[in-house]
Amino acid sequence: MVFESLSDKLQNAFSKLKSKGKLTEADIKEAMREVKLALLEADVNYKIVKDFVKTVSERAVGGEVMTSLTPGQQVIKIVNEELTSLMGSSQSKLNFSANPTVIMMVGLQGAGKTTTSGKLGGLLKKMGKRPLLVACDIYRPAAIKQLHVVGDSLEVPVFSMGDKNSPVDIAKAALEHAKKHSNDVVILDTAGRLHIDETLMQELQDVKKSVKPHEILLVIDSMTGQDAVTVAESFNGQLGIDGLVLTKLDGDTRGGAALSVKAVTGKPIKFAGVGEKLTDLEEFYPDRMASRILGMGDVLSLIEKAQENFDEEKAKKLEQKIKNSELDLEDFLEQMQQIKKMGPIGDLLGMMPGMNKKALQNVQVDDREMARVEAIIQSMTRKERRNPGLINASRKKRIAAGSGNDVAAVNRLLKQFEQTKKMMKQLGMMEKKMKRGGGFGGLGGFKMPF
Repeated sequence: MVFESLSDKLQNAFSKLKSKGKLTEADIKEAMREVKLALLEADVNYKIVKDFVKTVSERAVGGEVMTSLTPGQQVIKIVNEELTSLMGSSQSKLNFSANPTVIMMVGLQGAGKTTTSGKLGGLLKKMGKRPLLVACDIYRPAAIKQLHVVGDSLEVPVFSMGDKNSPVDIAKAALEHAKKHSNDVVILDTAGRLHIDETLMQELQDVKKSVKPHEILLVIDSMTGQDAVTVAESFNGQLGIDGLVLTKLDGDTRGGAALSVKAVTGKPIKFAGVGEKLTDLEEFYPDRMASRILGMGDVLSLIEKAQENFDEEKAKKLEQKIKNSELDLEDFLEQMQQIKKMGPIGDLLGMMPGMNKKALQNVQVDDREMARVEAIIQSMTRKERRNPGLINASRKKRIAAGSGNDVAAVNRLLKQFEQTKKMMKQLGMMEKKMKRGGGFGGLGGFKMPF
């Protein structure tokens, strides 16, 4: 989980403050010492940590905390605000100021630049843009083919001229191609390097001069910690970048790069790679990330994921079926598949307020169990899925064998489904009762105010 280690340590530091009715300067000093250690262990730049702790400490010993009825929460509020400020205060969007808009992707080899170029193309396509991916990496074996494979998977066109032409010529030709074919965004996948190389850096400067990109995005591997910050400083100094894309953020439990790179370069983080799928690229929101780090959840991102993956028409039909007590196993399967599209269950729960590592330990989160249930339902006939009452002992044996499970697993699923149906029926009855202005059962004839 993103920032897992840092999040746990910060939450432990603040849990002691929450239990106190009044805070002393000594309490705040001790908490800030733990915050400092947590940030340093997360590989955050030392100077940034020093400045961050100083700013938080100065605000925390001020009147807003000492005179507050909930001083612990006030300290957390200050830390949340300062973390947000550290990562850029507000979301930084791409600059679509021309047609076509040229986005130049740069970075070291191994950071995931080619895949990220494709992911960005896919994301912009979802936003209604007509992107064109351009293969300007003529040095790395199979780089051009890789971009074509990614582009084909996302149904985003790719422009290439092989490895015999210079990147400058390819970029110029791609720009003309985009104008003729109505592509409004051109994404240049440039050559990477194992380390900062003068020759290749000069090549990037030549490409920049020839096509004048509206955005230069540096792709960096967040798992390299302070090395990522050094790379960002070098690229910004020699080339001039407009923003950053952090890859492998889902695998970085510390988060030092994300917390350091904006403060060091002055350039915003615009996107974050949060998984291996070609859809796993998100716009970066500093305020939401700060909330996640402090265990306050990220409800807005969760809602956006749901809106993106759930079909409104299907949701209305499902709602009607629930009201009429007509829910069947096909509906059950469809809902599971839509939830799966949103990502691992553990990650989704991590976006909910209060669901830190300790809280998640008490919740059975196993994506394999979802796959097992899916296999059982898919081993049923359509008639059985629509009418589970038909499933007798012999049918259960067949379904168990077909899904690679035992009969007990089939029984468990059918029992869970019946419980879900009962609960949905009760909720439907309660809703009808509430709309009629009737009393809530067990609440002494309490009338709802609507």
